[in-house]
Amino acid sequence: MTKIQNSKTYDLEERTFNFAKRVIDFCKTLPKTLENIELRKQVVRAAGSIGANYIEANESLGKKDFKMRIKICRKEAKESRYWLKIIVDTNNLANKTEGDYLIQESFEFIKIFNTILFKFKNS
Repeated sequence: MTKIQNSKTYDLEERTFNFAKRVIDFCKTLPKTLENIELRKQVVRAAGSIGANYIEANESLGKKDFKMRIKICRKEAKESRYWLKIIVDTNNLANKTEGDYLIQESFEFIKIFNTILFKFKNS
């Protein structure tokens, strides 16, 4: 699938890549505090791991490996959401809307990976 203008309808590899990129860009705008340095490290790792594990799932060696990778994707999406919520809730951000968008996007990933796991279980 290709990206449709003003739509979230596009390839999940591309979507997870864009999410990680937006998280990095968002983190660059955070105030340079000791706490934010640690939070940035955590959220950038988790956000990047979603897409990396999804790519690995698509190249999996079998059904068991695929399922494990998708579970890791879901776990990293949950972790990303957690760190983003802490960042948004503990900073007075000029771009809070971007943080809220990223929190929502991470929640969308959780739902997507839950659906994949549900369909996988029932196939």
